[in-house]
Amino acid sequence: MNPDQLKTFIGSFWDDQILPSLTEYIRIPNKSPSFDPKWEENGYMEQAVTLMTDWARPHVAAFAGATMDVVRLPGRTPLIFIEIPGTDGGDANGDTVLLYGHLDKQPEMKGWAEGMGPWIPVRKDDKLYGRGGADDGYAIYACFAALLALQEQKVPRARCVIMIEGCEESGSYDLPFYVDHLLERIGDPSLVVCLDSGCGDWDRMWLTTSLRGIAAGTLKVRVLNEGVHSGDASGIVPSSFRITRALLTRLEDEATGEMKLPELFVQIPPQRIAQASEAARVLGEEVYRKFPFAGATKPMVEDLGQMVLNRTWRPQLATVGMAGYPEPVDAGNVLLPYTEAKISVRTPPTLDAKEAVKAMKKALESDPPYGATVEFDAGEGGQSGWHAPPLAPWLEKAVTDASQEAFGQPVAYMGEGGTIPFMGMLGDKFPRTQFVITGVLGPHSNAHGPNEFLHIPTGKKVTVATALMIAAHYERKK
Repeated sequence: MNPDQLKTFIGSFWDDQILPSLTEYIRIPNKSPSFDPKWEENGYMEQAVTLMTDWARPHVAAFAGATMDVVRLPGRTPLIFIEIPGTDGGDANGDTVLLYGHLDKQPEMKGWAEGMGPWIPVRKDDKLYGRGGADDGYAIYACFAALLALQEQKVPRARCVIMIEGCEESGSYDLPFYVDHLLERIGDPSLVVCLDSGCGDWDRMWLTTSLRGIAAGTLKVRVLNEGVHSGDASGIVPSSFRITRALLTRLEDEATGEMKLPELFVQIPPQRIAQASEAARVLGEEVYRKFPFAGATKPMVEDLGQMVLNRTWRPQLATVGMAGYPEPVDAGNVLLPYTEAKISVRTPPTLDAKEAVKAMKKALESDPPYGATVEFDAGEGGQSGWHAPPLAPWLEKAVTDASQEAFGQPVAYMGEGGTIPFMGMLGDKFPRTQFVITGVLGPHSNAHGPNEFLHIPTGKKVTVATALMIAAHYERKK
């Protein structure tokens, strides 16, 4: 294989084929079902599926025997399923490479810069701004770019399956049904490539070694059946906000941000501690400078290695939503009847998130202050994280070589603080599978927030690395 020819093909394909379609994808407000309960009625998810499948159809036809289906199970988000036979006309080497991405998006969020917005694609220099381009709309396009680049040079590869789901940002609750439904067609993948993760910088390929889980729910504290005059009731009726704050203290030390519930912790593997230290050395102050701190706000801790471990292997609490309160401009002198808070605890990769939810519910609901009515509703429970199995020697060499060729720098390893439910699901079903989890969400790319962007040069380089790893996967048995 000629690596320069590979890079030239993929660079041109991105410019000519990917970016025009990805720009149109950003315009579609196809929010994940958790944020758009009427997603089916609104039709935006269908628009995104149609855009991607219309774009992919001629590229699917470029591979002999390849097929593409939009699989639909009743009441569930659609899933794009593409099968591309191996270069020997069947399952080359008896293997399958599974490539994964998603097409649903996070909600709008406020704070976009002037002239920008979640559904307004804006190209500035090497960045394409807008919701979903980097998380994770580019995935299906990058998969085809990598496979077509290999085909151009007649590089052999195994059978490839591409799965693009529509429910990832809601916790992938539809995906298990599709995996079971399609199990025979998926086969037994020996390599999974997921393009939905982050990168510490733009200078090298980053391999995700773990993903935290999530234990989220709604905490509701009620002290009155209706609001009353604060001048009449304060000092007699306890504040529901103060009780909520006190209950959250059972989970978290509000002075330091350290979690207090023992059931939320695990022993961190020594290898991951060492990798966190190395990642901190490589990134330096960028570990925290990538975040848009306001004013003189500082990080919770000073040690860079501990920052990396805090966001990858330690539980952390975030209050992500509140109800029961008027906007400040509309707020009268009323002692409010209840406080409702959506809380989210990121759990360590190896912790059973459902057990974490049970521990949280017990801690929050037991012995409520003043006998207030307290309920913690976590719905179906938490979503456990994922810890990568050790890399096989061939894959360790492949990712090292791919990073060096695509980026000119060695590969780096780091856990991610978010959750990709599909990884844990696949790890359970295919325990011998090797995983490459990588992505383009680097410094300031701000997935889920305002001014999210795709760094185009990194997208191209990750695509090159993906092609190289698919080729190395085939060669490993020779």
